[in-house]
Amino acid sequence: MRLIARLKKSEGQVRGVMRMVEDDKYCVDVMNQVAAIQGALAEVSKHLLTRHLDTCVRSAMESGKPKDRTRVLSELQDLFARYGRIEKPRAK
Repeated sequence: MRLIARLKKSEGQVRGVMRMVEDDKYCVDVMNQVAAIQGALAEVSKHLLTRHLDTCVRSAMESGKPKDRTRVLSELQDLFARYGRIEKPRAK
């Protein structure tokens, strides 16, 4: 699964950053690696959001159950409030 591969890569990057901090590497180099990790995790978030919209949200909206629609809309509001602006994933 692509998301698992991305997460494992991020995990390795985090371990690398920990070693860099332990070895007292140059701050800018460490910060560049942290930015790369943040970018990779942002991509994971975008893909998860797309999957959620395509499956869970669509299902709740098509279910005809007002409680389901209200629940997923509330969840989306919380997500957008927590994460702020999430860019649209790039076309493949």
